[in-house]
Amino acid sequence: MVSTLKGRPIISGQAEGRVLLASRSISFWGGVDPRSGQIIDRRHDRHGESVAGRIFALPSEKGSSTGSAILLELIRVGKAPAAIILWRLAPILALGAIVAEELYGLTIPIVQLAEADFKSLSDGERVRLFTDGTIQVQD
Repeated sequence: MVSTLKGRPIISGQAEGRVLLASRSISFWGGVDPRSGQIIDRRHDRHGESVAGRIFALPSEKGSSTGSAILLELIRVGKAPAAIILWRLAPILALGAIVAEELYGLTIPIVQLAEADFKSLSDGERVRLFTDGTIQVQD
């Protein structure tokens, strides 16, 4: 069965993959290794896991504006998430995705969901994102 969520595209694009669902916000600066995509913040609920190629769903970003540079580097080296889904706006991450598109012609979609829709996501489920912000969740 497929269910559909309607999100707001912050950075338009298409992606497909398995959800890596985080219950806590993260600062990419000091929280994600820019060479491997591994979550290195020891206090984060997904510590030790990799965002690379996953649909990284997190409540919001936090912290340093340098997080945009970390996302930029992750995109450059091919270790970025396939997409990012949030329920609070993330201008720092959006900036990293925008700069990656300008510098490298590469980017990742970032979609904002309403809180209730975000909370309906499950870790490991397969989702497909579309340029208009639609997210298909496959059970």
